Amino acid sequence: MSRREVRETYDRIAEHFAQTRAHAWADVERFIETQENVPLALDLGCGNGRHAELLAPRAGTVVCADLSRPVLETARDRTGDRVELLQTDAADLPLRSESVDLAVYVAALHHLPTRALRLRSLEELTRVLTPSGRALVSVWSTDHSTFEATSGFDTTVDWTLPDGEIVDRFYHIYDPDEFERDVHERCDDVREIFTSSGNCYAILGANDN
Repeated sequence: MSRREVRETYDRIAEHFAQTRAHAWADVERFIETQENVPLALDLGCGNGRHAELLAPRAGTVVCADLSRPVLETARDRTGDRVELLQTDAADLPLRSESVDLAVYVAALHHLPTRALRLRSLEELTRVLTPSGRALVSVWSTDHSTFEATSGFDTTVDWTLPDGEIVDRFYHIYDPDEFERDVHERCDDVREIFTSSGNCYAILGANDN
């Protein structure tokens, strides 16, 4: 599947997708709650802005970034004028190096259809973080009870629209060791890697002195 096809998938399901994503993930909420008063926060692969909504009180500016314009509009509906919208490819961010103080990249990296793009995206996220910045990355994992495989694999997951139309969504399901390898390969400062509720997480950012 190409990046264009991934974008077209989310353009098609954006409104219905947003309606099903009411609440922030608990692990993401806990991460965001540890941060205060940052100048610039980024919600990369923002979906309907449910995590940007939590970032807004903690940042001077919040950028909601997503490949799909209709998805970004659902984020606008949810967050109003509290965020800035940025339509962009996660593997090629139009942001200055060392400009982002806090970032969340939740359940989006796994939609990039090749390992090269996923690695480049991790590198881009590291590039835009300030030296004191923090980021949380999450992906779907083989640790989830849904999957029988123990090694990472590509798949599609059905999305059923209200009219019954089924739309395939691309995923790369990471195994935990693979995720750790990719993160360490392209991210300079890795504070922690863990699994929770069937997802792999990485916290990036320089260690406290």
